[in-house]
Amino acid sequence: MSAPVQAVGFDCEGSRLAGVLHPGVPDASTGVLVVVGGPQYRVGSHRQFVLLGRALAARGVPVLRFDYRGLGDSQGEFRGFEDIEGDVRAAIDEFFRRAPGLRRVVLWGLCDAASAALFYAARDTRVAGLVLLNPWVRSQQTIAQAYLRSYYLRRIFDPRAWRDLLFGGKSLRAVVGSFARLVGEARGTTPDETHAPAGAPAGDSPLVRRMQHGFAAFAGPVLLVLSGDDITAAEFRTATTSSEWRRLLEERRVTTCPLDAADHTFSSRAWRDQVATWTSDWLLRHWPANEAASSVRGANVA
Repeated sequence: MSAPVQAVGFDCEGSRLAGVLHPGVPDASTGVLVVVGGPQYRVGSHRQFVLLGRALAARGVPVLRFDYRGLGDSQGEFRGFEDIEGDVRAAIDEFFRRAPGLRRVVLWGLCDAASAALFYAARDTRVAGLVLLNPWVRSQQTIAQAYLRSYYLRRIFDPRAWRDLLFGGKSLRAVVGSFARLVGEARGTTPDETHAPAGAPAGDSPLVRRMQHGFAAFAGPVLLVLSGDDITAAEFRTATTSSEWRRLLEERRVTTCPLDAADHTFSSRAWRDQVATWTSDWLLRHWPANEAASSVRGANVA
């Protein structure tokens, strides 16, 4: 059995942050920091972060999950995922204080927390790996392209959609107008709050470029998990089709695991268990030292 969880509190630039530590084994050298995406807090949707912490700790891997400033039980003003470098650094500092055997940490993030992890990783030599789930790349163009590919393309071949259009009382003019606006947004010919140049590819927004730079600057292994039934994951696929992104995602250090039936927050037990298993197997493949000290394999995370 792993040690009981511990409530932790630590300072970040004058604000008190709250977290929970799953200790793992005492001599663990690799730990996982769960970076929470807003507007969630350290428990996660469907208690995913709690269950993940228990599953990894059962295999010897210590886990710290925490609320950054302005979220959950932490003090301070909400900053948004693009400006939490100080919070992540303070959490890693506390993690190393609480687990003195640590030599490295892996950042684990869902949605905009995955994006934040990409911004941070190359800036801290203690970060050895990344687990990125459905990274957030949202712009007017990416969501329009994702809807066209993942929603409208399917409905073109769906007889029920045609019956609804012809006999469901919908205005054909309104449907055509809506589709035309979406095509314009997908092409980048309509104003975009991300300030991407008109006609530019979906991956040319400032957010996506910053994520690409972070990915390229970080040299460690990456586990990328993408849901099949999620518009955010569809946007990520759309935004990462450039030759630069393809080269990065095809590097040997990157492991991509599609979970075709899963939604954005992995709301079923089976999906959460699969993510936990992929995460722990990937961790112990790259840093196997924790495995020898762990007597629990395949722990039930529900």
